[in-house]
Amino acid sequence: MTRLLSGLVLTAAMLGAVWYAPPAVFLLVLGIILVAACIELAGLMVQSRVGAPLYAATAGALVACAAVAFPGVHTPPVLIGTMLALLVAVLATRKPAPDVPAAAAAAVFPVIYLAVPLALAAVIRDAWGREVLLLGLLVVWFSDTAQFYVGSKFGRRRLAPMISPKKSVEGAIGGGVAGVAAMVGIGRFWLPDVGIPGLAAAGAALVALGIAGDLFESLLKRSANVKDSSALIPGHGGVLDRIDALLFVIPGYYLILALLT
Repeated sequence: MTRLLSGLVLTAAMLGAVWYAPPAVFLLVLGIILVAACIELAGLMVQSRVGAPLYAATAGALVACAAVAFPGVHTPPVLIGTMLALLVAVLATRKPAPDVPAAAAAAVFPVIYLAVPLALAAVIRDAWGREVLLLGLLVVWFSDTAQFYVGSKFGRRRLAPMISPKKSVEGAIGGGVAGVAAMVGIGRFWLPDVGIPGLAAAGAALVALGIAGDLFESLLKRSANVKDSSALIPGHGGVLDRIDALLFVIPGYYLILALLT
């Protein structure tokens, strides 16, 4: 019951933000999600014995997110400056040690893995509209739901047993069918200029990216020897556990929209 209630609250909050929030409020929501995800990612790094500069990495991720998301900002100089500042922060706070290269990589990792994908959600909403952003989210949600139920009932062959033992090939196939059906069925109205073959290909690509994003976060957690990224959301784990698929899907969706529209 706790999992169901928290899931309903999260879904309603996200739908409300995507559909009704003014741009500034939507960016604020993304910023809150980004900070929480940065904290959880830093925790995974610590569990993996990689020392990451939490405050500097989080600040850099927020700057990068704003640079990508705000219209009119000349993004490349801001991103380059952010990367350099984060590396200087590592230089200023670390002594020679075997884990310094890993710490330097961990400092810039939130920019690439968290900030840019979340910022692109705002870019998609601004450039293509709230319907198109919601369409991408619905494809992921339909696919995830189908993967869970099909995998639970029919799953026999493990998809990636060393990373995520519960994921099955059968569940992935079921998720693929559901995701493509959602993209074609809803995309006909919200992306009317894209033909059915294009919508179907886009749906299949988003499903594959969502599975890859899920497995990538599972790889991080398994490397840190933890089950969830945190216990922030009752019954659902942490913020990273909720957005892991989207961190791969949103950048891919942006590229697909840029190509097809």
